[in-house]
Amino acid sequence: MNRQNGAERPYDVILFGATGFVGELTAAYLAAHAPDGCRWALAGRSLGKLERLRDRLAATHPRCADLPLVRADADDPASLRELAESAHVVASTVGPYVWYGEALVAACAEAGTDYTDLTGEAEFVDRMYLQHDGRARETGARLVHACGFDSVPHDLGAYFTVRQLPEGVPLTVDGYVRTDAVFSGGTFASALTAMGRGPQMLRAAQERRLHEPRLVGRRARAPQGAPHFSPETGTWALPLPTLDPRVVERSARGLERYGPDFRYRHFASVKHLPMAIGGTAAIGLLVGAAQIPAARKWLSARVEPGTGPDEQRRRRSWFTVRFVGEGGGRRVYTEVSGGDPGYGETAKMLAEASLALALDDLPATSGQVTTAVAMGDALLERLQAAGLRFRVAASR
Repeated sequence: MNRQNGAERPYDVILFGATGFVGELTAAYLAAHAPDGCRWALAGRSLGKLERLRDRLAATHPRCADLPLVRADADDPASLRELAESAHVVASTVGPYVWYGEALVAACAEAGTDYTDLTGEAEFVDRMYLQHDGRARETGARLVHACGFDSVPHDLGAYFTVRQLPEGVPLTVDGYVRTDAVFSGGTFASALTAMGRGPQMLRAAQERRLHEPRLVGRRARAPQGAPHFSPETGTWALPLPTLDPRVVERSARGLERYGPDFRYRHFASVKHLPMAIGGTAAIGLLVGAAQIPAARKWLSARVEPGTGPDEQRRRRSWFTVRFVGEGGGRRVYTEVSGGDPGYGETAKMLAEASLALALDDLPATSGQVTTAVAMGDALLERLQAAGLRFRVAASR
């Protein structure tokens, strides 16, 4: 057992934001898969909504009838401090994180409490590093952002690929992402927020680079690749300027197994050239519209926060990330794949990451760390057992 601060805290895991769309999916996953003896609870700002969620869970899983409920509000720092002090791990689904996330991160860093979330917001992650990494290192808290589709398949997929390659040599890995899925209102709101904060995101990244320790004797980088046709996947590859390559780069900085010189590039994989061109143009228009407050507000209203695809649509959804790794005269092709990426599988990833931090024997780390650095093999094994597929497709 790897529980922070001994056994005096009443809960191993608290799920904050449990009544939101992804929060409820995560709660259902924990209800079905949290092991006997795991002490977990639901948290949110409305006890009435929490009680109704508990009733729905108990209808399928009777052991949830007495599941503890904790009232906490993102706008009430005192309630968040109390929340953090009562748990070994707090998992948060409350976004956009740049607006609602910092007080909980601060509380967990101060209390020595492990923290997980689903953010894909680069600005938020960089700001939390600047503001709270130092204190978390002092208290022993592990702050692990991006524990959903952003960025677990890519981070652990690159980690899995590196493990198939020789040690102690320069390595390169390229990731190619394909999905068929529908986003929720919360995801859309977070994406629009990030798109509309380009200057702030750039400043946060620059500040972080000034404060991060420099690697000595090693190099890790994640340059943006150029659009191209990928013969390895038979698709057009478009660079994805998401948080994912930054997370992979930080894992490489933290783990010597990635070799003395590591490079990662991240692409969307599109079968047909017209679709690639049209998709690029559509994203450009969306980014442009997000710079205008009135347009951003109008777009946000098109998909109501707290809503998302129904179960039937989620069952049809899927994702595949293919990796091409090279180094030391060896080339390997790997693949990570699963079902509905943004919701079903994201809930699974967040829940298993939180359980790993609470219950597994893990490397000694603290501060802001990635899933590969904090949990590595343990989370990889958990996700494989839970149905995500990590496989070597070919090697030479």
